[in-house]
Amino acid sequence: MTAGAPYSGDDFYCDVALPHPKALDVVEETGTVLAFHHTRPFWPVHVVVVPKRHLGSLTTVTADDESDVRDLLAVVQRVARGVEAEHGAAAVLTNLGRYQDSKHLHVHVSSGDPLR
Repeated sequence: MTAGAPYSGDDFYCDVALPHPKALDVVEETGTVLAFHHTRPFWPVHVVVVPKRHLGSLTTVTADDESDVRDLLAVVQRVARGVEAEHGAAAVLTNLGRYQDSKHLHVHVSSGDPLR
C-alpha cells in the first residue's frame, strides 16, 4: 500500500487492505475477519471491520454466508464494546448501494464528531 497513492478501484478491501494487513493499524484479526483503524478516518475514532472473504454488502449476503456474518458481528461487537468503554460512546454503521464506496461488506465503528 503506497502512502498517498489514490485508490480508484471498487473493492479497497480485496484489492489493498486484506492482501497487506501489516501496512494497517490492526485492532483485531481472526481467521475470517480483519478490524483496523480506517486509512482515511471520518471520525476521531474510526475502525473498519471487514470479512476476509468477499461479501458484497449486507443486503446481498445469503444463508451460505451465515458463518462469516456471525464472525463479522462478533468482532464488531468486541470492537464497539472497547470503543464505548474507552470513549463513552460508539456508533456502528454500514453503507449500502451508492453510499457504499467499496463494494465489499464492511462495518464502521466510530466515536466522536466528524472530522470533515
